[in-house]
Amino acid sequence: MPIQKIKRTYHKTKYILYKETLVDFKEHFWSFLGSFVGIGILAYIQSIHFKGNDAVYLIGSFGASSVLVYGIIQSPFSQPRNLVGGHVISALIGVTVHKFAPDIIWIAAPLAVSFSIILMQITKTLHPPGGATALIAIIGSDKIKALGYMYVLSPVLIGTLVLLITALIFNNMTSSRTYPSHSTYHKHYHKIRKRLIGKK
Repeated sequence: MPIQKIKRTYHKTKYILYKETLVDFKEHFWSFLGSFVGIGILAYIQSIHFKGNDAVYLIGSFGASSVLVYGIIQSPFSQPRNLVGGHVISALIGVTVHKFAPDIIWIAAPLAVSFSIILMQITKTLHPPGGATALIAIIGSDKIKALGYMYVLSPVLIGTLVLLITALIFNNMTSSRTYPSHSTYHKHYHKIRKRLIGKK
């Protein structure tokens, strides 16, 4: 029995290692193309409207979002509701906190990030890069801080919509990729349904 168990464990480990190291060239190609076009569009807008190194449209959190919406498209964090909602909510929190505590970074920075996490959890829009979006409103350049609540609309909302539209196009160019992930939505639907039935 112990020998059979060791053999089974060995075969399972071998399969997992094979699966994890398998290179899916098609998957990588579409991930590359989607992220290249999405970030490329934002970079183009940046180059037209703003000169120098003071990036306004290219906020750092969009790079992290690209990893999710083009590279891990089945993740619950990558879905449209999370992408748009997470960024917009976090931007609102970040700007609001900056209004109340503009010069106390050691209070404003953790407050912005922590409130963003809580509000994303409450609204079911958890998107990890959202924390960075909130933080950028606090520690960003003077141009970003000067935007005030316009920061929520542009670059945040416009930027996330560019990433979303690009993801909807390039993540559905092949039958092996489906975005939004229907399995993710069905999973959440069944969870909510169970809770409602349980309450009855």
